Amino acid sequence: MDFPIWVYFVIAGIIISAFMAVKTSREEREEELEWIEKEGEVFIERMNKEKERKHVDQETLKANEG
Repeated sequence: MDFPIWVYFVIAGIIISAFMAVKTSREEREEELEWIEKEGEVFIERMNKEKERKHVDQETLKANEG
């Protein structure tokens, strides 16, 4: 089978394009997971601060009653 040279270039371009698409998709997924993890840590920190604030408020309320 003897094809013109441009056909080989087109096939090579398709293969390279597919490789780059998979690579980019994987990198974006990793970045998204890192972002989700970071946001989760921020949320947990915020919840812990709120929990501590409520605990302090309850102690203050008990001290004022007694």
